[in-house]
Amino acid sequence: MNKNYFITGTDTDVGKTFVSELLLKQLNESERVVGYKPIAAGADMTPSGLRNDDALILQNACREPAPYDQINPICFEQEIAPHIAAKINKAPISVGQLNQWWDTVKNNSELSLIEGAGGWRLPLNDTEHLSDFVQQQNMQVIVVVGMKLGCLNHALLTIEAIKSDGLHITGWVANQLATPMAHYQENLDYLTDVLEVPVLAEIKSNHRYVEGSALFSL
Repeated sequence: MNKNYFITGTDTDVGKTFVSELLLKQLNESERVVGYKPIAAGADMTPSGLRNDDALILQNACREPAPYDQINPICFEQEIAPHIAAKINKAPISVGQLNQWWDTVKNNSELSLIEGAGGWRLPLNDTEHLSDFVQQQNMQVIVVVGMKLGCLNHALLTIEAIKSDGLHITGWVANQLATPMAHYQENLDYLTDVLEVPVLAEIKSNHRYVEGSALFSL
């Protein structure tokens, strides 16, 4: 049975792509793993079409990269909320559309990483969220917590929402951002104690190494 992990974050710009890249590079040492970015807002026009930097990072981190259109099927040039970009471009997004895409790519590898956009409750349209897609596909979830002021509330609410949706949380990753968080260790200790899900890794702010071996054994 294929293993599919959805990478979400406590907010935008908390390091989902960086964590996904690390996971892909490490896991591809022993097996073929494909990384996907189904929705991206913020892209450059190239001779091959719109290209999003985060999706390209995931593509390049794979040992056997999939075609870009499979990795990132929904891409908007504007760096704004995707549901707003969809309205501007008259290109609606729906859970059904994502389910159809996933049916075409989910068997490309035995293990897949799917990076979300924004946080857990990212709107797709006026009635659906990206989390609805994850729920319908019953994916396991990895939460990236950007360690900054406000992350305690964001982490607690994100974990609570995912559990309420009935999904299994494989674990969470503490990503120490470029600007060091005041009382970082105390905040890390608090989250470790209260979240009741495993800490997969702690990524230091210099991005030179990862603490935690669970990244190798998804």
